[in-house]
Amino acid sequence: MSILVRGRYAARRAEGDADIAAAQALRHAAFIAGTGARAREDGREADEFDAHCTHILIEERATGRLVCCFRLLPLHDGAEIGRSYAAQHYELSALAAYPGPMVEMGRFCVAPGNEHDPDILRVAWAALTRCVDRDGVEMLFGCSSFRGTDAAAYSDAFAMLRDRHLAPKRWLPRVKAPEVLRFARQTLRAPDPRRAMRTMPPLLRTYLLMGGWVSDHAVVDRDLNTLHVFTGLEIGGIPPARARVLRLAAG
Repeated sequence: MSILVRGRYAARRAEGDADIAAAQALRHAAFIAGTGARAREDGREADEFDAHCTHILIEERATGRLVCCFRLLPLHDGAEIGRSYAAQHYELSALAAYPGPMVEMGRFCVAPGNEHDPDILRVAWAALTRCVDRDGVEMLFGCSSFRGTDAAAYSDAFAMLRDRHLAPKRWLPRVKAPEVLRFARQTLRAPDPRRAMRTMPPLLRTYLLMGGWVSDHAVVDRDLNTLHVFTGLEIGGIPPARARVLRLAAG
């Protein structure tokens, strides 16, 4: 089902097993192949959450080539937070009190070779905005991943997260995973803002620009060879100017 068409790209919901398999293959190319992550013999990055999610595909209109995908898991409110992928890695009991509709966005990836095409990210956020507005979502959340498990490579980024972007105490995720980086407790030098933003994952940069926040620790995920932080965005807290830009793109 089509969501929107913008320039060279079109976004739609996956329909059937073949579409989901294509998304899983793209995820394998982006997250597994050549990254040091645990190999998957079937060439697909898949898990049990796929069956419960809506999958969004972004394709090149001229060729039909899949260039981006992500999945959405809707929750009626925070009482259902335990159903989320993130709940495997973070203790989220504080968010169980969240009163409104929530959506977990996960497995966001762009086809290798297209990571620097800003139009893909714009179409992805426009499609996501349509979904959020349609369903009256009040909080968007997920895991934002840094490639590799060498925290030193991201010292400026983690220092910036510590200094400017930690979750409000009332929603703060607590430690659950066996191996974590407690960056908010570390004595890190003041961040170089340019280096911090350059090493920040593009999806996380966008979250932060809209007022998003993160957990006070990163999970060391050896399976996917990443460091990831829980990321939340309260839709009502998006700065009005940025909200207008998103809705204009989605309109």
